[in-house]
Amino acid sequence: MTSEISTSHPLPSYLNPNDLGAWGIYLQQIDRVTPYLGSLSRWVETLKRPKRSLIVDVPVELDNGTIAHFEGYRVQHNTSRGPGKGGVRFHQDVCLAEVMALAAWMSIKNAAVNLPFGGAKGGIRIDARKYSKKELERVTRRYTSEIGLIIGPTKDIPAPDVNTSPQTMAWMMDTYSMNEGATATGVVTGKPISLGGSLGRVEATGRGVFVAACEAAKDLGLSVSGSRVAVQGFGNVGGTAARLFHETGAKVVAIQDHTGTIHNENGINIHDLLNYVEDHAGIMGFTEAAAISNEDFWSVSSDFLIPAALESQITIKNADQIKTKILVEGANGPTTPEADDILTRKGVYIVPDVISNAGGVTVSYFEWVQDFSSFFWSEEEINQRLERLMRDAYRSVSNVAKHHQVSLRTAAFIVACTRILEAREVRGLYP
Repeated sequence: MTSEISTSHPLPSYLNPNDLGAWGIYLQQIDRVTPYLGSLSRWVETLKRPKRSLIVDVPVELDNGTIAHFEGYRVQHNTSRGPGKGGVRFHQDVCLAEVMALAAWMSIKNAAVNLPFGGAKGGIRIDARKYSKKELERVTRRYTSEIGLIIGPTKDIPAPDVNTSPQTMAWMMDTYSMNEGATATGVVTGKPISLGGSLGRVEATGRGVFVAACEAAKDLGLSVSGSRVAVQGFGNVGGTAARLFHETGAKVVAIQDHTGTIHNENGINIHDLLNYVEDHAGIMGFTEAAAISNEDFWSVSSDFLIPAALESQITIKNADQIKTKILVEGANGPTTPEADDILTRKGVYIVPDVISNAGGVTVSYFEWVQDFSSFFWSEEEINQRLERLMRDAYRSVSNVAKHHQVSLRTAAFIVACTRILEAREVRGLYP
């Protein structure tokens, strides 16, 4: 008598697709695309299990002399197509499952745009607003030392993310270089220009969002000039996208950030608002627009809605309220699968994050290439290369969507998963 033997171990509880945290959402997305992968579906478990997850203790001495401990993470989801690539975030809600999901989405994003990278992500559970610059430097340096054994210019290349900056990357690069005994500019991207950073990097993600929005508008026969735009998040991504829409003649009618929500039916002057935010660290109090509740933001009528804050902002609770034609995801994973279905039934055209916010990692790729060659391009060249690559990636995904009669999100996952699993299959298993 023979017993049935499973070819795969059960998933740990935090890998459960029924847990609709960020990782559960990602697993559902993989399940949805699996029927389109043909013979490659035999490798699909590869996409459901991160290659490497590192949890580190980050002890530092605070300015008052006390010792504080923070938990840090670096997850390399997949490296079949190249070294890991993904940001490092400092946030009080960072956890392993979230970092795993963000790393996985980086795998998808890099493959969808056809960059020669795998997916990785990092983070430290810390409320960065509560610590001095010197304390954050010590946290960054200790974290870099702890994850130094798995990062490197040809292994895994971190970049800025939520609450991290070019200065953070400078500290990371310096720490890694000191430990290596040689300056290694290519270990991180998003660095200051003086350390090998790329021109155009700060605005790259927001510019990519705008380019993707314009391509989607072409598909729907919608003019960007004169359109109405609502933006959630007013940092580098949302602020840049809002400015480019404004300069193209669109009306940005509603904006939300961590301080609240403002609305002006006739359009908000984005240049004035950017100047205001520089002085006041938030949009609330801006006199050229009225304050409304955060909940009312989602019901503002628009042609373009740009969620450019954190993940899981559009859920089953608010999807029915949304009144827009095109949703362009500036953040990672801002729409849950249930909300995605609701919006699709309502006829909302969704440009998924893995395409629309890939501008940042694309210019990070340009920075990485420039660091290796020690030859740097002008900002105009960077922007031209970015826009061309983003348009080509959108068109490729759009064509697959039309061929299979599926959403852009499913099409992006078909393109990306096929590229990743083809690489996995050709490389084979070692040993």
